[in-house]
Amino acid sequence: MLILISDAFDKSLPEKLSKFGEVTEDHSRLGEADVVLIRSKTKATKEYLDEAKNLKLIIRGGVGMDNIDRDYCKEKGIIATNTPKSSAVAVAELAFALMLSTPNNIIYYDNTMKKGEWNKNKKRTELNGKTLCLLGMGNIARKVAERAKAFGMKVVSYDKYVEKSDLAEMMSLEDAVKNADYISMHLPFTPETDKMVNKDLISKMTKKPVIINTGRGKCIDEDAIADALENGDISWYCTDVYSSEPPKEDVRFLKLDNVTLTPHVGANTVENLLRIGDEVIETIEKYQKEGKI
Repeated sequence: MLILISDAFDKSLPEKLSKFGEVTEDHSRLGEADVVLIRSKTKATKEYLDEAKNLKLIIRGGVGMDNIDRDYCKEKGIIATNTPKSSAVAVAELAFALMLSTPNNIIYYDNTMKKGEWNKNKKRTELNGKTLCLLGMGNIARKVAERAKAFGMKVVSYDKYVEKSDLAEMMSLEDAVKNADYISMHLPFTPETDKMVNKDLISKMTKKPVIINTGRGKCIDEDAIADALENGDISWYCTDVYSSEPPKEDVRFLKLDNVTLTPHVGANTVENLLRIGDEVIETIEKYQKEGKI
């Protein structure tokens, strides 16, 4: 078995995978690989999959699989899967850090202090007692909900595929966002979620919320977000994800002051890379035992 590591994983992974066969990071050997490991950088398009003539299994280290043409994988008999359990804590912690940074004016205080200023007039606000709306109620959102509850927040959620939750009051999309002080997005990118947060949905929000997006950049309408930030319909936008990565220079919200940006690092913790590696190994063992690779 030849395993191609196409993107950045923990440095210990090649040695751990060696028990299965040969491990390479040489992209020119794609055509020989039985198993390919990717993260967000590699795009497993139809052309990529056609080049991988021997491929039986492709594993996305992380949650979102929108960079894999799964329909074409199915057509070619290639198993496409991810590591859904690994990244929940890492992404949830980033989402919560972004949510905390905004009412506490962390960026403002840091920037002004470094300029030699002592600006105490800008008041902080608290998360305690505020309402958090979670768009999506999967593994990551549940971890965010646990942390929000510990901070004394009320948690509501919209997820088309989740009727009840022990951590959040499930609502329709419009009801969930209506009275939210904070909205944290944890949605996969699908035709249903494409530009889900748009001008119409923003018009239903009554509290000018902070929106945090650690899900997928294409789940928001970028122009609608920029308009809402400029006219005060939302107070702040924190995002780790973009419609194209790196984002194009003409994305309007990149230049706005009431925005916090990170470069898609939600899953990029030391601990999570180790967990991803462990889940990759479990996945390969599973399909090997089933005789599928």
